[in-house]
Amino acid sequence: MSDTLTRNDPVPTTLFTADGVTIRLAPPMARFSLRARQGQALETLLGVKLPKKIGTVKGGIACLGPDEWLLRGAAGTAIPIGDGLPVAITDIGERSVCFTVEGPRAAQLLMSGCPLDLDRFAAGRAARTLFESVEIILIRHAADRFEVEVWRSFADWLWTALTKAASHGP
Repeated sequence: MSDTLTRNDPVPTTLFTADGVTIRLAPPMARFSLRARQGQALETLLGVKLPKKIGTVKGGIACLGPDEWLLRGAAGTAIPIGDGLPVAITDIGERSVCFTVEGPRAAQLLMSGCPLDLDRFAAGRAARTLFESVEIILIRHAADRFEVEVWRSFADWLWTALTKAASHGP
């Protein structure tokens, strides 16, 4: 008889609140790494226009490089395989988790360990960057709301780093 496998989240599922900032684990979501030298093949396959400028987000798709996009959607989202098209589609839904960081101190908190100047990082932007020494993908949705994608194996460390920094205040 086989045992049932269950996924344990690597961090608490409860909301963390400190003065001017909240941090929470985002709900599970589908994630796909999309690669294509010519975005047109992906646009044909997906039936959507891809953002072309690196760092822009449109319709749940972030342009991370000249031939790389991150598509995020509701858990269970499926996309076509793309047989015969010059594209690479990789399901990375379980590789990462996402933290939502929001509140009037959200940008200040993230800049405590991230080299980006978030005062110049407009809403609707995304970037692969670092928080201290850990690679993250940072997405800004509003002046006071960010999502931080991090590999599952680093999630506990990042959660601890963010919550400790938030606890120390401005």
